[in-house]
Amino acid sequence: MTEAAAELPAPPPQAAAVFGDRFADVVRYAELLADAGVQRGLIGPREVPRLWERHLLNCAVLSEVIDREVSVCDVGSGAGLPGIPLALARPDLEITLLEPLLRRTTFLEEVVRLLGLSNVTVVRGRAEEVLGKLAPVDVVTARAVAPLERLAGWGLPLLRPHGEMAVLKGDTAEDELRGARAALGRLGAVDATVVHVGEGVVEPMSTVVRVLVGESPGGVRAATRRAKAARADRAARHNNGGRRRR
Repeated sequence: MTEAAAELPAPPPQAAAVFGDRFADVVRYAELLADAGVQRGLIGPREVPRLWERHLLNCAVLSEVIDREVSVCDVGSGAGLPGIPLALARPDLEITLLEPLLRRTTFLEEVVRLLGLSNVTVVRGRAEEVLGKLAPVDVVTARAVAPLERLAGWGLPLLRPHGEMAVLKGDTAEDELRGARAALGRLGAVDATVVHVGEGVVEPMSTVVRVLVGESPGGVRAATRRAKAARADRAARHNNGGRRRR
């Protein structure tokens, strides 16, 4: 056990209510973050004493704005936040953890295996790289990845028509949204709001920016890129089939 892991506090009473039958699994995840997560540089040792309130519960309450039985892509998942707390709190969700760095995807795969998360898939790559290859999802989420305008450029193209991006933000959420509205419109957004979730669970409540898209998630450029990726995929399958027939 690392010195940082010894600083992990006991789970607060709210955790049992939020995670229900998966409470023991989220405790194990917290232990993994405090130990291997710190050792591998996925979270800072100073975050361990506030792991429950600032990270695990803060992420889990995002589920308040996500419909039942939908597909979710956690962009830039890092150590699995918010994707893994969401998966534990909401086993009805099908969640993809999208992360470009090998050391992080290795950790995520270990966590998924150890916790038996059958509703979670780990994909290594950047959002722009998997566009047209990853099936469109109902919801894109993220936390502490990038400013809203840049994040929307990565996340909105991954959505199905009329999908939603729901991202955890801090005190600058309103300012970020004001500055990004024009860009969001160009990316196919039809509505964007800031909401607060987690009343009675986390204090302060978690801040979420919700961005709804219309018929063209990501705008014209994303549609062009999706079409190009689809053509390349069809060509690759045709070529592979041709080689098998020879």
